[in-house]
Amino acid sequence: MAQIDPPTDAIVGDWLSVPDVADRLGLPVNRVKQLLRDRKLLAVQRPSGEYAVPARFLDGDQVIHGLGGTLTLLFDCGFTEREMLSWLFTADESLPGTPIQALAEHRRTEVNRRAQALAF
Repeated sequence: MAQIDPPTDAIVGDWLSVPDVADRLGLPVNRVKQLLRDRKLLAVQRPSGEYAVPARFLDGDQVIHGLGGTLTLLFDCGFTEREMLSWLFTADESLPGTPIQALAEHRRTEVNRRAQALAF
């Protein structure tokens, strides 16, 4: 897991600790760590040394539908964890909004098309 840089930290906004994510999802911490290993979620190291997940990755008590597939696609395209976060939280006029907003609005096909285009 990467350490967060200040510009990316600023665009992401709210963060949740791994135990907070486990609590919100109603899962044991070890299961959340497995979701991180499986790239269904993404965590980065905060300046405090704690690992945290962007709060926008969760919708209530669930992971945003389609997030895992998008993270896998970005990883397969060669993105680092910081680049993934930057891309997901940076506005894209063609969506409109940010890719993470589009995922939350169930527009993952559009997001994944744009992610695939970045690889070519």
